[in-house]
Amino acid sequence: MWKEVRAREEGALPPNSFASRIRSRRTSSLELSQRKEIVSPHHGAVNSLQVDLIEGRYLLSGASDASAAAFDVQHATDREGNGLIAKHKSLFVVDKQLEFGHKYAISSVLWYPVDTGLFVTGSLDHHVKVWDTNSVQVVMDFKMPGKVYGMAMSAIATTHMLIAAGSEDVQVRLCDIASGAFTHTLSGHRDGVMSLEWSASSEWILMTGGCDGAIRFWDIRRAGCFLVLDQSRSQLGRRPPLSTNTVKKGLTSRMASSGQYSAKGLVSQRKSSLGNTMKQLPSLRKGNFLSKGSTVQRLHPGMTSGQNRATAHYGAVTGLKATGDGMYLISSGSDSRLRLWDIESGCNTLVNFEAMRLQTSKGMKLAVNDDSSLVFTPCMATVKAYDVWTGTVKKTFHGHYESVNCCHFSSLDQELYTGSNDRQILVWSTPPAAFEEQDGEKVCSTDQDNWSD
Repeated sequence: MWKEVRAREEGALPPNSFASRIRSRRTSSLELSQRKEIVSPHHGAVNSLQVDLIEGRYLLSGASDASAAAFDVQHATDREGNGLIAKHKSLFVVDKQLEFGHKYAISSVLWYPVDTGLFVTGSLDHHVKVWDTNSVQVVMDFKMPGKVYGMAMSAIATTHMLIAAGSEDVQVRLCDIASGAFTHTLSGHRDGVMSLEWSASSEWILMTGGCDGAIRFWDIRRAGCFLVLDQSRSQLGRRPPLSTNTVKKGLTSRMASSGQYSAKGLVSQRKSSLGNTMKQLPSLRKGNFLSKGSTVQRLHPGMTSGQNRATAHYGAVTGLKATGDGMYLISSGSDSRLRLWDIESGCNTLVNFEAMRLQTSKGMKLAVNDDSSLVFTPCMATVKAYDVWTGTVKKTFHGHYESVNCCHFSSLDQELYTGSNDRQILVWSTPPAAFEEQDGEKVCSTDQDNWSD
């Protein structure tokens, strides 16, 4: 570490690179924390965890006993072992004993992205509830048509306050906190929707994974999904530096500047290309509706029925996680597979993730580190950290006694939180003693003077 500090002082190492190296080093040395302990008040499996995005201070948890709790992970409520072990007890707990509490298991919890004064819970009792954190009272209640499997809110949204909720019903519903009503109903899946994720680069793009094995992309400003991921449509590795569209635009601009294209020629070519497209896809002029029983599905313009039936996994899609730059999507399925998708092209990157055994009965919460180089995946009673680009297992975390359901990585402290069927919430952090010893050895060897005793 001192080598990086000296390089940073000399200006040889940019500040962003310095911070990235320190974060990656801390992440690679994660282990079960010996100095921080979360005292779980839950009497059932912990299904969902999230640290608030504003301060990185408050941890929210939801469990199968219909309870949700909040913890202050930066300020301990008690200490043991001569003050070395910080115990964090819940600040409050909401459970089924409250008049407006959930009656069945809570499947998902969310902090309001821009204010910890609100949090959201979704449950198998068909309800999505919005809570006031200060009064611990329900301020809004959305009745869903089925058991709520998952929820998501956009962390970058500035023009809407929508909660995307997926349930055992085939439709995804968007709940508006501002109006207290459903604003959108997204139809396309053929089975329940288990996982949802908003784009990290656009507040209008929503990605959903269903029990039908499909991952669909929605632009909530338009009707119908505009992309369905197909596991057979692939590309090797990361996105190439220059896309074909970029090359075509460059060629067009060069030809236009050289005078090879005239205005009339461009107009005629556009007309002919549009005419050919309409001839090839006559179904587009008829509205693109597919009927399935009593349900009518509307296709997005330009999407064929074959594309609409594509699948991303052989089984239910149990988890979705977008990388921090919004360029890639990681998905997990009941087929015990992880897949990495290029969001721009919609292609499977064919990263071969090492063998794993995943839960198939309910959704999982995946997590990625700061630079999205590692994905933390619940694998039965363990958590495995996979290299996103090679698929190799970098580290396996052992500590839970039963199946792990959720992971959440805190970017502020570089800590990993995991919840399991054993009702416990474990903290994985960098051991400070290891860094102190390494830094002490380096100081002794490099900065020791000749006259000291």
